[in-house]
Amino acid sequence: MSTRTKRASGRAPRVGRVDAPGRRVNVHVVNDPGVAPLFHITPEQFRAAFRRAPALLDRIRVTFNTGADGFDDAVRKADVLVAYQFPHRGVAGKAPRLRWIHEIGAGIDHLLPLDWLPRHVVLTNSSGVHVPRAGEFIACALLMLNNLIPRHVTSQRLHRWEQAFNDPIVGKTLLIVGVGTMGGEGARRAQQLGLRVLGVRRSERAHRYVDRMYRHDQLAEALGKADFILVTTPLTSETRGLLGRKELDLVKPTAGLINMARAGVIDHDALMDKLNRDELGGAILDVFDPEPLPADSPLWDCRNLMMTPHVSSDALNYTERMLQIFADNFRRFLGGRPLRNVVGPTSQY
Repeated sequence: MSTRTKRASGRAPRVGRVDAPGRRVNVHVVNDPGVAPLFHITPEQFRAAFRRAPALLDRIRVTFNTGADGFDDAVRKADVLVAYQFPHRGVAGKAPRLRWIHEIGAGIDHLLPLDWLPRHVVLTNSSGVHVPRAGEFIACALLMLNNLIPRHVTSQRLHRWEQAFNDPIVGKTLLIVGVGTMGGEGARRAQQLGLRVLGVRRSERAHRYVDRMYRHDQLAEALGKADFILVTTPLTSETRGLLGRKELDLVKPTAGLINMARAGVIDHDALMDKLNRDELGGAILDVFDPEPLPADSPLWDCRNLMMTPHVSSDALNYTERMLQIFADNFRRFLGGRPLRNVVGPTSQY
């Protein structure tokens, strides 16, 4: 789990205490009808998250609703909101007691810009929830790209016997664009496979599994060194379109690309041009815009491309893992201590 607790200003914000010590805290849960039931929270799951700390559960009065139906009435008394999609604009006027919003997902790009977020309300996300599954998928995707599986799948679809060969993966270079919790796990798995690992993130802060770190403004320098590129950066105003046509032209024609972040980070039209002209070794995409991907999207027929329907990092126990992050933070909330996974309004993640 991420232990990041600071906003971009550098000081760790403290969430406001509930107004009467000892009273129950009103927690309202919004289940989004637009996502898979895997991500919904049941009363039983919520209670189970506190089974080792029943005294914490005794401090909670929890309510549930689905989507926007009944949201305004339910949120009026809420101290804490747990949700993915919710009517966030105007929430300050609807929920005068609100002090903390916990985002069920790790990405919060659907809530941007955060100009609606009241200054006295802390927003946290579920960063870290994806790590085990994401690590497995990254290792799998790297091996598939190195074994030219997207190219072989294209040949199979075209009923063509076209042999293609490659060297072992050991000693090759992976570039990770966005070295957070997911990217960091990708770095660990990559080193286990014998890869050299480069990273790109806003700061040049070192990471134990990254051999060399680059800043965003050094991306062009790093791209040409990569045999594989893994995209795990949050989608922000800074990273939207980060890998466009100009950047993709810097990449080796044999390189493979994996996107597990958000579709908006990459210019898909430019990527398709490269793949269809065999100017990239292959790509594996797990994120799209829109989702579900329309049946008439040209991505379905793109050469040297494999797609998964946004399932690369979500385990069957996703909700249980997410609620453990929430329960840990709830203990901090009651004590008036800084919360973990705080989203900075400037950093946007």
